Amino acid sequence: MDLKLKDKTALVSGSTSGIGYAIAKSLAAEGAKVIINGRTEERVNDAIEKIKFETGNQNINGAVADFGILESVNTIIQKYPVVDILVNNIGIAAPKDFKDITDEEWLNIYEINVLSGVRLSRAYFDNMLKTDWGRIIFISSESAVQIPAEMIQYGVSKTAQIALSRGLAELTVGTGVTVNTVLPGPTSTEAITQFINGIAKQKGISDEAMEKEFFKDIRGTSILKRFITPEEIANMVTFLASPLSSATNGAAVRADGGVIKSAF
Repeated sequence: MDLKLKDKTALVSGSTSGIGYAIAKSLAAEGAKVIINGRTEERVNDAIEKIKFETGNQNINGAVADFGILESVNTIIQKYPVVDILVNNIGIAAPKDFKDITDEEWLNIYEINVLSGVRLSRAYFDNMLKTDWGRIIFISSESAVQIPAEMIQYGVSKTAQIALSRGLAELTVGTGVTVNTVLPGPTSTEAITQFINGIAKQKGISDEAMEKEFFKDIRGTSILKRFITPEEIANMVTFLASPLSSATNGAAVRADGGVIKSAF
């Protein structure tokens, strides 16, 4: 299927690894001009060269920025003043008891997970409306709906992304611009792999046994009963980024493996 993304310019925040990298690679494979973002030049350049090699697409550029620093974010906007597709993927998470989460940690997770999307959307939204086409996609989480007790601050920030996305969609009435949110379930990223491996070592069991325990005790509502691959999330995002998804707007689209125990 031709997703008609050739020559569209896409910026994917936090795209040197994990879900962000898979999204960037998938968009590049469809012919989009992709802007890779990471915190260090080395990681950004490595991701660029890898995607060029894997997809054959040479229209891959970089944007080094730390989304915890406003001035750093502004450098992206100045360097790339116009994009057709914005994927707000950057995010942080840290399991921690609620009583131990400080104000500084609450503010930091909002700075990264929420305000990053606010700032980039604000920079690119008006031009999308002016040209009558654009895609803004927030990568939220199933944790936005089923707030995890082990990291409440993360779940709250992901709920905020859904609200932000829906609010922006309300401003696109009658245009060719859409704003949607994708809700991944537990995904086999570097961070989750380290988390599972660490617990497995503590318990003295294999990684495979720990994965089964995770989907029995921690994410017991999962229908898939395995970690989702970043590529599976990227498939959904790439479709939503394409002109073929024009009837989907203001939606929270689930790619959660059935973790959210609801049909709606």
